[in-house]
Amino acid sequence: MQIILLDKVVNLGNLGEIVRVKDGYARNFLIPSGRARRATDSAIKEFEARRAELEKAAAEKLAAAQAQGEKLAGTSVKLSQKAGVDGRLFGSVTNFDIAEELNKAGYAVAKAQVRMPTGPIKVVGDSTVSVALHTDVVVDITVSVYGETA
Repeated sequence: MQIILLDKVVNLGNLGEIVRVKDGYARNFLIPSGRARRATDSAIKEFEARRAELEKAAAEKLAAAQAQGEKLAGTSVKLSQKAGVDGRLFGSVTNFDIAEELNKAGYAVAKAQVRMPTGPIKVVGDSTVSVALHTDVVVDITVSVYGETA
């Protein structure tokens, strides 16, 4: 299926590009989330008429994400979990825990924006975690996990 991208999509294309994707990806994800439209003649003409408006909205989103990224860069999050004597946690620190702590600190971050490439944190200590505020804005933060004995 050919679609017109209404937003930048990672590993697919930028705003305004006409790309071919699998039908299910377009029908079930891109079109319902408002990131794309079917590439019909009428849709292409309508998109060209609205192109400047959509580019302005995309630029505003990017500017807001960059401003938030500058504030968030270098931030350190401190969490305490129950841990054994050897420094291993009884549970783990997930992206939900980190997002919740960032929200308490005043940053609007969703759970899905916190990227943990090595998976949940299962040991006491400092770890580096990425926060993807926008497809072009990825900020690294430090997560310090302290162990508390039971």
